[in-house]
Amino acid sequence: MPQTNLKPNEPVAQTLDERDPMKHFRERFHFPAVVGGGEPVYFTGNSLGLMPKTARGYVEQELADWEKLAVDAHVNATNPWLPYHEFLTDQTAHIIGAMPIETVVMNSLTVNLHLLLVSFYRPEGKRRKIVIEKGAFPSDQYAVKSQIGFHQYGSEPPALAGGQVANLAPSFRPPARAGGSDWLIELSPRDGESTLRTEDIIDVIEREGDEIALVLLGGVNYYTGQAFDMKAITAAGQKIGAVVGFDLAHAAGNIELKMHDWDVDFAAWCSYKYLNGGPGAVGGAFIHERHANNFDLPRFAGWWGHDKASRFLMGPEFQPIPGAEGWQVSNPAVLQMAAMRASLDIFEEAGMDALIKKSRKLTGYLEFLIDKIADESISIITPRAPEQRGCQLSMNIKDDGKVLYEKLLAKGISVDWREPSVIRAAPVPLYNSFADVHRFVEILKDCLN
Repeated sequence: MPQTNLKPNEPVAQTLDERDPMKHFRERFHFPAVVGGGEPVYFTGNSLGLMPKTARGYVEQELADWEKLAVDAHVNATNPWLPYHEFLTDQTAHIIGAMPIETVVMNSLTVNLHLLLVSFYRPEGKRRKIVIEKGAFPSDQYAVKSQIGFHQYGSEPPALAGGQVANLAPSFRPPARAGGSDWLIELSPRDGESTLRTEDIIDVIEREGDEIALVLLGGVNYYTGQAFDMKAITAAGQKIGAVVGFDLAHAAGNIELKMHDWDVDFAAWCSYKYLNGGPGAVGGAFIHERHANNFDLPRFAGWWGHDKASRFLMGPEFQPIPGAEGWQVSNPAVLQMAAMRASLDIFEEAGMDALIKKSRKLTGYLEFLIDKIADESISIITPRAPEQRGCQLSMNIKDDGKVLYEKLLAKGISVDWREPSVIRAAPVPLYNSFADVHRFVEILKDCLN
């Protein structure tokens, strides 16, 4: 967005909204009420997306079929429950840039990460290390460290006196001890910088190449809002013989994704942020089609991942479905998926290309206005280049950041605070406006003064 043509006043925001071809989607969502009245500014879609106005009807349809049909709704509901997850597959595949066979909506993010790591983190010999961000979301850190602990201690429990074997659950062993840290490579920005450079990530991958089993990064870092060059990182990781996966929690529905074309091995995401699936919404997983028929990959099997044609024969041997569906363990969470379908239908109507185009204009406008009021007390740590971020801008607050955050909340501004010093603001293109951006910055300026 050419910032030289912008002016920091309300008429400019109004004009931008009038010219916005996506503005009508705002009316498709419920906004929370503001204490004391007034117009809300909701910039926390990166934590919980707003509720589509149609979501209630989608869920009530399934409640009505449950009421009237009970168990028969599995096959006779308006939207039969047995294949319910399949109703979400194509639209989700469009959002993440994948083929339907590579996409499945199931479980939650961290559960999916663990299921995928069972298959794709296979330490052997000296190739056993995992590369992650030092500032990765804690759940990723916990999952990775517990997987390392499982592989370190799971196969050879320590012996006790007299030859007895200790009964220790590997997941409860502190994996950072007894050599655990040697299995983990944590990427940190250069001194004085807030974000990682792609060349530094690739340099680490190449330097540690024959010892790396897995590269697992967030598509977008939750704290800084940095979007990683997933294509380049995937190519570098696979070149040295590693598997490459991504946590797309802050990327799915936010930035351009081409999981298939970038040749990513696997990915997982949640759906309650940008995908507006509701609190605790069902997550999803991507497994590249080249793994679709590799039934030798180890996995934790479940009934719903079994071959559909013979599933109800109740045989004792697991026969996985080809593709991502073969990683399912349980039948669909229908009520959760119904709410999510309401949002996916809106995404399909809007189109990711159009949403990304608006997102860059909207976030560029926010950046421009913040720069106009910023002083030494506040600085944007999110990358400036549009291709290196989504709609989130993270602002580092030098002093009393929590106080500033609480002042914003009191004035009806919904942003969030991340320790130790960052306020995150995410103008979501589906339902936020340029007027929202202008109002937020005006109130931010008042609070700073």
